[in-house]
Amino acid sequence: MTTTEPTDEVATLCEKLTREEKLRLVQGSPDPEGTATGYIPGIERLEIPPVRLVDGPMGVRAGGFEEGLPATAFPASIALAATFDPNLARRQGVAMGREAKARGQDVVLGPGVNLIRVPHCGRNFEYFSEDPTLASALSAGVVEGLQEEDVVATVKHYVANNQETDRVTVSAEVDERTLRELYLPAFRAAVEAGAGSVMTAYNRINGTYANDHRYLVREVLKDEWGFDGYVVSDWFATKDTVGAANGGLDLEMPGGSVADAFSFDAPDEAGGKDEDHPADGPPADADFDLESVATGGMPGPDQGGVFGEPLAEALESGDVSPDRLDDMVARILGQLERIGLLEGVEATIERDDRGGALDTPEHRDLAERIATRGTVLLKNDDVLPLSDDDRVALVGPNVDAATVGGGGSSAVTPFREVSPLEGLRDRAGEVSVARGVPEIESMSFEDLLPFGDDSDADQDADDAPEPTVEDAVATAAAADVAVVFVRDATTEARDRESLRLPGEQDALVDAVADAAERTVVVVNSSGPVELPWREDVDAIVEAWYPGQADGDAIASVLYGDVDPAGRLPVTFAPEDEYPITDERRYPGVDDEAHYEEGLFVGYRHFDDTDGEPTYPFGHGLSYAAFEYGESEVESTSGTGATLRVPLENVADRAGREVVQVYVRPPDADGPERPVRELAGFASVELEAGETRTVDVELEERAFARYDEADGWTVDPGEYVLEVGRSSRDIRSTATLER
Repeated sequence: MTTTEPTDEVATLCEKLTREEKLRLVQGSPDPEGTATGYIPGIERLEIPPVRLVDGPMGVRAGGFEEGLPATAFPASIALAATFDPNLARRQGVAMGREAKARGQDVVLGPGVNLIRVPHCGRNFEYFSEDPTLASALSAGVVEGLQEEDVVATVKHYVANNQETDRVTVSAEVDERTLRELYLPAFRAAVEAGAGSVMTAYNRINGTYANDHRYLVREVLKDEWGFDGYVVSDWFATKDTVGAANGGLDLEMPGGSVADAFSFDAPDEAGGKDEDHPADGPPADADFDLESVATGGMPGPDQGGVFGEPLAEALESGDVSPDRLDDMVARILGQLERIGLLEGVEATIERDDRGGALDTPEHRDLAERIATRGTVLLKNDDVLPLSDDDRVALVGPNVDAATVGGGGSSAVTPFREVSPLEGLRDRAGEVSVARGVPEIESMSFEDLLPFGDDSDADQDADDAPEPTVEDAVATAAAADVAVVFVRDATTEARDRESLRLPGEQDALVDAVADAAERTVVVVNSSGPVELPWREDVDAIVEAWYPGQADGDAIASVLYGDVDPAGRLPVTFAPEDEYPITDERRYPGVDDEAHYEEGLFVGYRHFDDTDGEPTYPFGHGLSYAAFEYGESEVESTSGTGATLRVPLENVADRAGREVVQVYVRPPDADGPERPVRELAGFASVELEAGETRTVDVELEERAFARYDEADGWTVDPGEYVLEVGRSSRDIRSTATLER
């Protein structure tokens, strides 16, 4: 049986706990304060405090089902990934940890580290990349920051949760090598960085639900990787008491079943009903069909509530051993001890002295810095940066609202937010505004539930004047430059139907480009989108979901106050060019999604097929210009290598470059390998005329492939180390014999 050796204090507590108390510690309950996403009741007689878990990963989402308590709204995780800067990720983790403590929370449910396999996935904005090396580095950074603040980081969703369509039923049919090389590395990196918790996914993997997956949870995560934290379910994801307990699940959230939550008959700590503190759910007078809750990727009424009394019965029958329950409890208590919550009830019930802070100037600055650093300049025909005296036509359906994030559990309510209109008016001279087309409405997975009253919103929409493309064209023609803001709309529990922009935004861009002297398009998207008008505009800026500092950040980039330092963490391509266009692969047939593309996801696919992406992985322009010298392998060891890359900024202004190193494996008989794989990177700022030698560290795993018989294997031969500005823009090479 998988166990972790507890400390003496934890072992002593486990001996003192009754079975009933242990069962209370491994199943969530309603939070009496109503601020936590998940809640573990404490055991007062043993000075074990209650524990509060709060949503992440783009900020602290405390406060319940509807609009939550305010916190710093950081950019989407995909924007953080576009910085290619693990240190920024660590700093965001620190800030979120401080804000969690300020809200009396102990565990942050983040980061989300699932690989971006399906470009349509409604949750891609919460994830980092299509590449496991980049995803691993950013995951480790966020985890280190959170744990540094004595807050438990919960890496999610373990594993192969790469689509929202049918997420609660679909089985990811994926081979061992692909799991090991693509989908598991970011989780392993998070564990090695100190993550105290891992959240299992809704989906099945090769036919077995993630909650019940003994091989992946107990054998790989706990035994092989040495994970000593606890494994928690996603909300209402559990279906089988014995399967989950023996599979390795340690904590069930939120505790009751979907039926309990939506009937508001949630169990209290004594096992009865607590009418004063209902589960975190819809308004009490909501009227809907419970069976329909399962639509749109949401759990059904039969899910959840498998620990508690059902687990007690499994223990009595011998289907689950007492040692397994003790292991669950020890793992949870071990993390409480790790973050200082087992130091006596007087020190832990009151959270005000834990060093937390909300909405500080430092946090605001960090949110804006990540937004600017993650902004990717896709195209620039000498139109950017803008001049201070340019007359600007600001066009787009949502220009007066910040794109804070997508829908779902990651949604954060900011203390303050800056729209593009506010940001450009503060920075520019003359600004005129035209929406052009109707507002693109934000989405929420709560909207997928059959309750809620949007009559006020409908009334507001009816009272608003109808925007027209003609007004936008006239406004653009009268200005020196038109800046068009376009966006998608995504949410947890639903995938995008298309990679085209919703509404009539493409037609708007076409019309404005025909009329304007110069046209800049700013794209706020959750991931790749099609850009059919790209040849007709002068500049394209990918700004993702920038968070609360949206307007300030984009104004800084457009006017050249900062260099657009972001690089694409995903490949942009036409919808039918990705490897998941076959229905068997996505969304699946008969509840099975077959990962038949294997390792060839993202840029690996385009390299393998000689396909031409619209914009390749790693792409991003700068206002500066960089020249690369000849790279050299400085040192090697049994565990990796260091590549030295001479880099010069030949422009008359400062800029930031992301040096990317890819490994091409030797030509050899054996399993097929990708043409190239990202092995390491470094984000470097250089002043005008500055020259620097950049060292990029490459781990041993960068040269290895996974063999199901022999594990990680480095094939002998010559490896080519390619140094470039993207996966398709290689500037120098070096070789290494292994």
